[in-house]
Amino acid sequence: MRNWVGAGLDVCWVLVFVAIGRAAHDEAGGLAGFAGTAWPFLVGLAAGWGGLRAWRRVDALVPTGAGVWAATVAVGMLLRALSGQGVAVAFTVVAALFLGAGLLGWRAAGRMAARRTAVEK
Repeated sequence: MRNWVGAGLDVCWVLVFVAIGRAAHDEAGGLAGFAGTAWPFLVGLAAGWGGLRAWRRVDALVPTGAGVWAATVAVGMLLRALSGQGVAVAFTVVAALFLGAGLLGWRAAGRMAARRTAVEK
């Protein structure tokens, strides 16, 4: 898989998380509000990609996927707390589960598809 595709999937999943969360809580604010919610998690995602050099094995479930997921949640929550945004336990759990489903999910699906293709050859 191309690195930019993997990065794009990760970024899109974070943005979907933000969009669903803001819609579920009837939060308005347009683009500025959306960006205010998204930036901590996007910075966390970037930290995970940079720290793990995820571009080397973008589709690896472990350590890349797990590490990117952990960094996205941990750094995202830390930055939310430092910027005065909410980090309630329930929100942290939901964020961890949702982000994990996507950041690990596409990697797991890709591995299964690759195995299936290899078996068919």
